[in-house]
Amino acid sequence: MAGKSPREFLRALLDAAVGAADPARIVPPYLPDPPPGRTVIIAAGKAAAAMARAVEEHWTGPLAGLAVTRYGHTVACRHVEIIEAGHPLPDAAGRDAARRALALAEELGADDLLLCLLSGGGSALLSEPAPCVTLADKQAVTRALLRSGAPIADTNCVRKHLSAVKGGRLALAAAPARIATLIISDVAGDDAATVASGPTLADPTTLADARAMLARHSITPPEAVARHLARQENETPKSLTGGEARIIARARDALDAAGRAADAEGVPVTDLGDAVEGEARDLARAHAALARAAGPGVLISGGEATVTLGESAGRGGPNAEYLLALAVELDGDRRIHAIACDTDGIDGEGDAAGAMIGPDTLARARALGLDARAMLDVHDSYGFFSALDDLVVTGPTRTNVNDFRAILIGAGA
Repeated sequence: MAGKSPREFLRALLDAAVGAADPARIVPPYLPDPPPGRTVIIAAGKAAAAMARAVEEHWTGPLAGLAVTRYGHTVACRHVEIIEAGHPLPDAAGRDAARRALALAEELGADDLLLCLLSGGGSALLSEPAPCVTLADKQAVTRALLRSGAPIADTNCVRKHLSAVKGGRLALAAAPARIATLIISDVAGDDAATVASGPTLADPTTLADARAMLARHSITPPEAVARHLARQENETPKSLTGGEARIIARARDALDAAGRAADAEGVPVTDLGDAVEGEARDLARAHAALARAAGPGVLISGGEATVTLGESAGRGGPNAEYLLALAVELDGDRRIHAIACDTDGIDGEGDAAGAMIGPDTLARARALGLDARAMLDVHDSYGFFSALDDLVVTGPTRTNVNDFRAILIGAGA
């Protein structure tokens, strides 16, 4: 590894993965031709502001619009207004941004272009509820889905059907304008209609699906939500015309970049896939078994781990929980180091992207009086890694291709 320590090597792989989804690099090649009339940007997600600026720097002709992103993920733009809003729980700022986005779309004519820029987080950030559903209702349902450990496809199916803007409704508002949608995908399988809940894309899911998702995760919704989901006239559009959508970055791109970085250091790569999903500790158990059986090299994977919190008040996201469970499973294996981080720079709701572990993780924890298994049981992975000073803090990366995991296996017993 050219003199790098295991931690330096793993951090370099993370940096390569994140760099592969940098909006400044990936947006310009996919920009559409300017229209005869106006161009309006509506951007939503953790990469929204960075995507909008990338357009500004390469666009010819007039440009206006708004971008709504998570608090702290702003970058300065000249022509596009940047709005910060709540994530993962929607708030009034996101609701108001969605109302303004709908108003902008409704002003467009046949000669105009709606350039929609979507990335992970857009579902919460662009959050005008459907009529007769309140923001408090949406917050309650979102909170319950997050605590249930529901995969993002299930969560976004429900959110589409409780929204005035998602699930293709922004496209309906913009008709007859031309619509071009550029997407940074943070979902396993790269279903474009799932990213940010697809405000400009036809929705293949149904009201019945949304009701089934809530039942599957044992969620009893507020009465107004139940009524809304029972009325067929509230179904999302199943076909749309006049638009095109392109996924311009995805987890596969990030893994490929990390793999090339490892190859350049002479480290053999085993790619476990870019759509690895499941409960964080279950993934950790499976990956620990693979790592113990593997020869020298690095195992990389992407996708999305989830955590079922139940009534626990522990702090820590799915990447830190995955690593804590991995450390417990490996039990001090002297060959193995690992990193797991969310490529957006925020694992769950904390200030860290994720963490790292090494052969000495459990021993150092015991020396500090920390019980790794007990902290895993209460989902306090943030507290565990914070005490060890093993959190990875990148700050907001202003992109999002979901989780990145790498397990480095050295030689020897």
